[in-house]
Amino acid sequence: MGVSTAHPEPGLAVVTVDFPPVNALPVRGWYALAEAVRAAGEDRAVRCVVLAAAGRGFNAGVDIKELQRTPGHQALLGANHGCAEAFGAVYECAVPVVAAVHGFCLGGGIGLVGNADAVVASDDATFGLPELDRGALGAATHLARLVPQHLMRTLYYTSRTVTARELHRHGSVWRVVPPDALMEAALDLAREIAAKDGSLLRLAKAALNGIDPVDVRRSYRYEQGFTFEANLSGVADRRREAFVAKERP
Repeated sequence: MGVSTAHPEPGLAVVTVDFPPVNALPVRGWYALAEAVRAAGEDRAVRCVVLAAAGRGFNAGVDIKELQRTPGHQALLGANHGCAEAFGAVYECAVPVVAAVHGFCLGGGIGLVGNADAVVASDDATFGLPELDRGALGAATHLARLVPQHLMRTLYYTSRTVTARELHRHGSVWRVVPPDALMEAALDLAREIAAKDGSLLRLAKAALNGIDPVDVRRSYRYEQGFTFEANLSGVADRRREAFVAKERP
């Protein structure tokens, strides 16, 4: 359980997240993920990183139960900073990052995938931001990198999800494959990228980030200010408690 890094072949690193049962990451998980992605990008032998997950789904966002059982605001602040670091690590990784998505990709998962360079998904994958149902705001910055503006707003306000095939039609998912073919499809794309000159790939990543129209770090941190405002007002805590109560046996 946790975050692990493998090197299945020269030039490739696979960073895998595994926090059962649903990959809802605790604070330490977000920081561990950030550290693993940054370390992979700093390895000069690596030319492409694949970000994957074990278990039932790619990512279910923040561990809300951790927020509710921790007194005060420390867990919320930790999650805010941890998510920002993990999302930033994917975006700022020195080499391209391919996200391999299966099952659910919710909340913080959108932050990771929206900041990746390419996305390969299984045909059972769904993507969404249920933030309003869970007492949070955030990652609209990253959802806006996956879908057009009006669809992003509709998904955000309704907490609905979209399928991998819908995102493929929008051009944000490179390939949609059966679940048992997901890792090979992601590795195929990573191999094609990693076949390029490593120094040029690093320059290309920096250049593409430099011409992005949105500063994703600043935009996301702006959103997080409203999350904290919702928490101070009490509405966020009420929504989280309702969510946790629904999850209790």
